[in-house]
Amino acid sequence: MKLKSALTLSLLALGTATAIHAQEVKLNIPGQAAAAPAAAAPAAPVFTEAQLVEEFGWFMGKRVGLSELGFSASEIDALLKGMGAAIAGKDSPYDLPKIGPSMDEFMKKKQDAYMTKLKQDGIKQSTAFFAKLKENKAVTELPSGLRYEIVKQGDGAAPKPTETVKVHYTGTLIDGTVFDSSVQRNEPAEFQLDQVIPGWTEGLQKVNKGGKIKLYVPPQLAYGDEARGNIPPSATLIFEIDLLDIKASAPAPVAPAAPAAPATAK
Repeated sequence: MKLKSALTLSLLALGTATAIHAQEVKLNIPGQAAAAPAAAAPAAPVFTEAQLVEEFGWFMGKRVGLSELGFSASEIDALLKGMGAAIAGKDSPYDLPKIGPSMDEFMKKKQDAYMTKLKQDGIKQSTAFFAKLKENKAVTELPSGLRYEIVKQGDGAAPKPTETVKVHYTGTLIDGTVFDSSVQRNEPAEFQLDQVIPGWTEGLQKVNKGGKIKLYVPPQLAYGDEARGNIPPSATLIFEIDLLDIKASAPAPVAPAAPAAPATAK
């Protein structure tokens, strides 16, 4: 599947290049002044087949995430040996049903070690970030660990946990990476306030309709040790949120009454 995906990407790239070239062809319509000839494009770089194969190997290794698993030099040699055997069309060097469980256990340890490192990095970065944030006097810290900053208070009511909020927001990691944004999608989002991460539930109650708030959400009030998309584990999240509207949540549907038990025949 990985190889198929890589080949598909290569074909897509080739198709895109062809489409771009096709768009450069101008139609000569009678009566229309001919466009000035475009400057000659620089010659495309020339790569050897060995370079292309090397790049393809890098692409596959990067896509699979091999660099994240912390292989030692001897393990890399063994990995390349196994890949070489597969590329040459040779059979598996070991009995797969017998070695499979041990291989799964080995790879799980590698993955767990990588996740542990990510968690430790996230905690370290969050601790340093919040220590620095204390210098910002506009930021309020709550007992839960949530920090918030009122950018614009607004003049409406503050939302209740059971209400639905209509918002525009941008979420970033502490390094500035945007992981989600209704602003970029140009489409406001609606959430029932008690159905989102705890940092949102608590924080949005601090701003009024029409206002804007900035939330600094520690991991325990976001996704904790869980990774979500491009959000790493133990990550602090920063949200800039415009509270556009507050709506009463729809009442829960009423379950139909159970049918009456049939009368006992006498």
